[in-house]
Amino acid sequence: MGVNDQLRIELRHDASGRAVVALAGELDMASAETLQQALDAQELSAEPAVVLDLQQLQFIDSTGLRAVLAALERCRGRGQEFAITPGSPQVQRLLSITGVGEHLPTVAAADGMPA
Repeated sequence: MGVNDQLRIELRHDASGRAVVALAGELDMASAETLQQALDAQELSAEPAVVLDLQQLQFIDSTGLRAVLAALERCRGRGQEFAITPGSPQVQRLLSITGVGEHLPTVAAADGMPA
């Protein structure tokens, strides 16, 4: 199984014009670099707001968590708003246990209003 089989990334825009980076599969040591490359894409760097959509993410490890935090810092550094959507129970559990979820702005759904 290759990295592309583990993590799928789709870029779209929601109804409010935010760039939505939708993740599906597994975000871990093998796939974190793929996410970082997607977030560094020129087309994304000009957007006013970025939502990291975790709804289809089934698994995340500590390296994936660091990639999410790096995304937050990268967006802040570019003057962009940043938010995540809730993920699977496993993803939410890791965010809760580590306390990281308290520091990440969250929206109910990629097309929804802030949670």
